[in-house]
Amino acid sequence: MGELPLDINIQEPRWDQSTFLGRARHFFTVTDPRNLLLSGAQLEASRNIVQNYRAGVVTPGLTEDQLWRAKYVYDSAFHPDTGEKVVLIGRMSAQVPMNMTITGCMLTFYRKTPTVVFWQWVNQSFNAVVNYSNRSGDAPITVRQLGTAYVSATTGAVATALGLKSLTKHLSPLVGRFVPFAAVAAANCINIPLMRQRELQVGIPVTDEENQRLGHSVAAAKQGIFQVVISRICMAIPAMAIPPVIMDTLEKKDFLKRRPWLGAPLQVGLVGFCLVFATPLCCALFPQRSSLPVSRLEPELRARIREQNPDIEVVYYNKGL
Repeated sequence: MGELPLDINIQEPRWDQSTFLGRARHFFTVTDPRNLLLSGAQLEASRNIVQNYRAGVVTPGLTEDQLWRAKYVYDSAFHPDTGEKVVLIGRMSAQVPMNMTITGCMLTFYRKTPTVVFWQWVNQSFNAVVNYSNRSGDAPITVRQLGTAYVSATTGAVATALGLKSLTKHLSPLVGRFVPFAAVAAANCINIPLMRQRELQVGIPVTDEENQRLGHSVAAAKQGIFQVVISRICMAIPAMAIPPVIMDTLEKKDFLKRRPWLGAPLQVGLVGFCLVFATPLCCALFPQRSSLPVSRLEPELRARIREQNPDIEVVYYNKGL
């Protein structure tokens, strides 16, 4: 077997990202929870394989499948713009196990105010880590900005949950089960823009088709953040809408009435099953490397691009996750 050629484009995902199916296959790999079990040595080995290949050095005996595996292991643990190792619970591979636990508990313990406050706080703390870890671009964010985003999102989620809880207390118990979803949706609309406010101030890097940086754009940041908010809300819908209906039916049956302790683990399991599919499929709603017409960029950046590269009609950017 000959040496692996150097013309494999590992800057891009393995599958065609212009199609939903290609993006879905990509994100099923990115969000694979088994990547959390990899050791630090395995992560470093994958990083070395990827960085060496990009530098034109092929690890002896490396196959194409092994190269792609290393690329996805590397992508699962390191930020695409900064190259920093992402904290464990901030990685996309942690989305399913973390969200199934937190969401399952939010849906189970929704009746009492203290537990509503506690689990909304836990959820927003986790979201803050995820949103920061998967931000777009390499612009730094200050501790003050992080604190503002965290407090605002947590306050918004708790206020929404408690407000809706009081409004639905006289309605059907099934309606009350959907309060956590409304709170999560509202918090996503607050948390993500605030956690990524630096991008809204200075913009995110935009590139040409060959990945050459052209400047920073606030317009691209706004579009990317909007896409992420939509994806996150859609991601929560199956996990927070389907299990409540099933649990409302099951809790009326004698089986669960005699075994009430089974309620929480059953709910967590149902949420986990939904998230295994919802997480990658909703991440795939929009291309990771999104595009924006030059005509929609800021006037100064648009003028500079057209002066230096008059043939460019579209720019690209990493929308974040």
